[in-house]
Amino acid sequence: MTIRVGNGCGFWGDNLDAPIRLAEHGRLDYLTLEYLAELTMSILALQKQRDPQTGYAGDFLDVLERLTPILQQQPKLKIITNAGGMNPISCAEKAKGIFARHGLLARRIAVVHGDDLLPRLDELLAAGHPLTNLDSGAAFSSIRDRVVSANAYLGARPIVEALQQGADLVITGRVADASLAVAPAVHEFRWDWSDWNRLAGATVAGHLIECGAQATGGLWCNWQEANDLANVGYPIAEISPDSSCRLTKPEDSGGAVNVETISEQLLYEVGDPAAYLTPDVVADFASVSLSNAGRDIVGISGCTGKPATSTYKVSIAYRDGFSAAGTLVIAGPNAAEKARRSGEMLLDRLRRIGMAPEHSLIECLGAGDSVAGVLPSSDPPEVVLRVSVRDASRAKVERFTKEFAPLVTSGPPGITGYTTGRPAVREVFAYWPALIDKSAVKGKVETL
Repeated sequence: MTIRVGNGCGFWGDNLDAPIRLAEHGRLDYLTLEYLAELTMSILALQKQRDPQTGYAGDFLDVLERLTPILQQQPKLKIITNAGGMNPISCAEKAKGIFARHGLLARRIAVVHGDDLLPRLDELLAAGHPLTNLDSGAAFSSIRDRVVSANAYLGARPIVEALQQGADLVITGRVADASLAVAPAVHEFRWDWSDWNRLAGATVAGHLIECGAQATGGLWCNWQEANDLANVGYPIAEISPDSSCRLTKPEDSGGAVNVETISEQLLYEVGDPAAYLTPDVVADFASVSLSNAGRDIVGISGCTGKPATSTYKVSIAYRDGFSAAGTLVIAGPNAAEKARRSGEMLLDRLRRIGMAPEHSLIECLGAGDSVAGVLPSSDPPEVVLRVSVRDASRAKVERFTKEFAPLVTSGPPGITGYTTGRPAVREVFAYWPALIDKSAVKGKVETL
């Protein structure tokens, strides 16, 4: 017995057709949809502040609407998604309405929440959970009054509980990405929570599919060898009871699955490959064995694991000023030099009127600045000048946005690309990583 878990979404904004094609052609037992990133949570938190009924990834509901004919044809297909974001209950209520309109009310929906620590911050601090910055050691008090979101990364346990209660659709808040795939394996194979090697193997499978097409030819260093990337197939992990798996994609889809594409994704966003920390297990990716097992099939085995840590990672976002970035096209002889001088003139004008931003950056895109120091500099016939700034003062950033157009007539010749209006001023949300003892956080399951 094996289970087929396919992931049709790697982030909020991913290909809207991918989940549909994967569900249609993937012969899946479980479809996972991964929407959340650190920045996404802060955006959803602000949405919920403006409207308490929002705060979830709205794209999911559009996808679910399109999936309903497939769910009618595949009654055993289950969906697990973290699209709930900051408001999984509201998201689930909308999903229930979609099921009702399409005669799918027999499908049970479960909500996993408890990850949102924002309402509990002062209680947690008073109870001795300092939420110190994991990178810098800075005290949480320095940002307390600017926090907009704080979420613990839950693991697979509450998702398994939801599946045990008969859920066909599980909507979560913040959980670890790989846990979306660990949960169905634990549920189907009845693994013990101390079976560290099996949990580690499922974690590898979840990690490999969590970013969607990155495992099937997207971002591959030899991407030219991938067939028909426009129709790239999204990944499927066929997991066995011993936690070994075969990673593949739907037949007749584009892209590529081979040891190289899988190796690249295996090491994506990994600090210590020998100790990949998740809420469920500490997985040793260095113990993993990869082998080509057929056309667009890679066998994965041998992963070992150790007991999970006693803490959850907490992702916190806080307000940290304002930013803006503007561009101009600079063409003609000495384009790169003209661009840099133009950027310097823009910032110099701000200094002369006492509106210099705290942080600024001048880039000449096309002359090597996007990979500075990696490639030799060149003198192309045209470049894109990009100047970006950040400051605590919105007024300074707004004044910066008004200095691009004057360069068209008061700067060097060959400037164009100014007809789209002034750059937008955006609020900056900074990231604050922290840890919290697992005893302080309880994942909760509600069935609708």
